[in-house]
Amino acid sequence: MTPEPNPILNGEPAPRGNLAGFTKYLKYDLVSGLLVFLIALPLCIAISKASGFPPFAGVLTAIVGSVLTTFLSNSELTIKGPAAGLIVIVIGAVQSFGYVEGGSAQANRDAYEMALAVGVVAGVVQVAFGFFRAGVLGEFFPTAAVHGLLAAIGVIIMIKQLPLAVGQTAKGEPLEILRELPDKLLHANPQIALIGLVSLAILFIMPMIKARLKSPVVQKLPAQLIVLLVAIPMGIYFDLSHEHTYSYHQTQYPIGEQFLVDAPKSIFAAIAYPDFSVFTNPQHHTAALYWVMMFALIGSLESLLSAKAVDLLDPWKRKTNLNRDLVAVGVANTAVACIGGLPMISEIVRSKANIDNGARTRYANLWHGVFLLALVALAPALIHRVPLAALAAMLVFTGFRLASPREFINVFKTGPEQLFIFVATIIGVLATDLLVGIGIGISVKFLIHLFNGLPPSSMLKPYLEVAPADDDTVVISAKGSAVFTNWIPFRKQIEQLGLVDRNNVLIDLSGTELVDHSVMEKLHELEDDFHQAGLKLEIIGLEGHEKLSAHPHAARRKSGPSMRRLSVVADDSQEESLLENLIAMGPSDCIATIGAVGAATRSASGHPERTSKVRLELVVAPATCQRMLVYLRQMRREGSALQVVVDPVETLR
Repeated sequence: MTPEPNPILNGEPAPRGNLAGFTKYLKYDLVSGLLVFLIALPLCIAISKASGFPPFAGVLTAIVGSVLTTFLSNSELTIKGPAAGLIVIVIGAVQSFGYVEGGSAQANRDAYEMALAVGVVAGVVQVAFGFFRAGVLGEFFPTAAVHGLLAAIGVIIMIKQLPLAVGQTAKGEPLEILRELPDKLLHANPQIALIGLVSLAILFIMPMIKARLKSPVVQKLPAQLIVLLVAIPMGIYFDLSHEHTYSYHQTQYPIGEQFLVDAPKSIFAAIAYPDFSVFTNPQHHTAALYWVMMFALIGSLESLLSAKAVDLLDPWKRKTNLNRDLVAVGVANTAVACIGGLPMISEIVRSKANIDNGARTRYANLWHGVFLLALVALAPALIHRVPLAALAAMLVFTGFRLASPREFINVFKTGPEQLFIFVATIIGVLATDLLVGIGIGISVKFLIHLFNGLPPSSMLKPYLEVAPADDDTVVISAKGSAVFTNWIPFRKQIEQLGLVDRNNVLIDLSGTELVDHSVMEKLHELEDDFHQAGLKLEIIGLEGHEKLSAHPHAARRKSGPSMRRLSVVADDSQEESLLENLIAMGPSDCIATIGAVGAATRSASGHPERTSKVRLELVVAPATCQRMLVYLRQMRREGSALQVVVDPVETLR
């Protein structure tokens, strides 16, 4: 079977990021790179500040990442750079090494350099993940727990950035800051709060304006750019660059450069080097190893999920080699940590903007880094004019998008048990940390499966039977369960028999007691992969399962005995052999009825002729039905004129 051609968009074949693609699609990638740069600049600075790193660290990350990953990865539309989802990890690392907001400059610098050493080692671990094909590990984590992790990160970002958006400080654990938040908002610095609130208003209102105004210019206008164009003049008007105080309602408030980005005079002044003594220092080496694991695991998971999400948005449905992309991100993380940068991932917000702005190839990622380099090299003083309140507002908005009420609603629609896992993960992360939190989410899902009656052995290993259906189709019959804990070997079998061996695949889930939401969603993704490869993946056997919600990817639980009615119409001369062979395939679960039927055919003269036929009807278990269908297909290939119909039936026992 030959694969279907690449999808076509406006008659254009799928672009490729090779030398020919660089010149052919230059105008598209250059324009998109410029527009993404306008979004990336403030976000890179904001993420750096929120992570306890110098402001230019995030810009360094985007520059180095854009150059290296463009040539190392085959991901055509992802934008690599610092991400809000890693803020919690990075700030946790520097704080464990002695960083304190507003504390000793030297102590904070030392903590920053120790965190860079962690970033170098974590990057090497990511490279190893890619070489050992660990990209598939992204398939293990249940969907609800991953969404809960991201939502918890969003909540933490909002909690920590809201005080900064109104001119206050935020120190301590998230729940501690949350308790103090009402008091901080009541004692906000009015001028700084005005900058922050106006910035927030722009970020929330711009999507509504874009929805109402369909102008191409408005659609491509980044909200972050509007924030800068408004916030910088407001900062100049309030004279933030000079130390002074002002009175409002008989209260004195300070104003000064502490409310502006502390940017170095050149990009070379932003370069810093890792302090590897953190791994030999008895005071810090345990924490250093812990943060290496966090950087590598959570960073890799986020990057893999983002790359997969961007592939689904790609108009040409090009597929990223996730292991290769992991190697590319790991190499770039190692390199940028050696010169003072933040860790990076495939970033979903900028990647979505890249697609919306018409990018064709991976060179749009390169161009966005080139524009960042040009700005920080030629006009670093301009960055110093950016108010911190505006950057905090951007992060509050980003956090809100990660943990928006719509996210809770969407998870609930997939099933009440999914919302329980989602909320448990959020609470776990807020009460403990990211790793323990996602572990809590996974444990909750595991317990739900136990509550549904699944034995642990069924959850840890898929029980699969493989049988050929015809020349280019194989049937995979699953037994016991198809859940997140046994999905990876299940997926490997599907990909090997289908995408590698070039077969259509029929997946029979009738023998499963439970198919969870994660597996249903991932099977749907695999259907798209098969379609892009010119193959077909079909899922059958769920007629006897009860959906736990109305969502198409909801978990399914077996509701009762499920059988198949197999009806065969054949020449009466075949009655004895057919009945004997079919009955032999069905043990005690086989119920057979037989009867003669008359069939009408058209003769050569055009008049109907009656022929004598026999009709066999058998009610059998789904697995038995599949064996019988294989036998009947073989008879058809050998020339037997058979008519076969299969219907699902429910029986009472």
